[in-house]
Amino acid sequence: MSGIANPAKKTKRRVNINAVDPEAYKAMDGLDNYVDNLPIDPIQKEFIKIRASQINGCAYCVNQHSKDARKIGASEQRVFLVSAWREAGNIFSDEERLVLKMTEEVTLIHQNGLSEETYERAIAMFGEQRTAQIIMAIIVINAWNRIGVATEMKPPKDK
Repeated sequence: MSGIANPAKKTKRRVNINAVDPEAYKAMDGLDNYVDNLPIDPIQKEFIKIRASQINGCAYCVNQHSKDARKIGASEQRVFLVSAWREAGNIFSDEERLVLKMTEEVTLIHQNGLSEETYERAIAMFGEQRTAQIIMAIIVINAWNRIGVATEMKPPKDK
């Protein structure tokens, strides 16, 4: 038998990190609060969260941040097209397209990292500080995604 776990054998409920290790959760919350207060366009922040969550397969976060994006004024069309931003034509601005490209490259860091081309474009468009802030926003949602996927968090059903 191979060393692959049997997917049919699942625990009934995974650990709730906030309940069993509130200090760890508090630290993550601190990073999240830092990112929330960055001077990055709020819709761009939500697009970062949606795209990273799509790539990471975190349904809980895709659901939550799609709703959050709509609440702050992103059109339904733009939220639906985040996963196909390259093919969406002029639906996304040049800034948004670059932010989404950065999100993909940092989220998929194991492939090629943040490419030199993307990094140089970010520095030219955003400057060093804002580029660093965008990278931090991407890192934080990736951490939340890993918590959500590892603990099998599911979105609540709509009423």
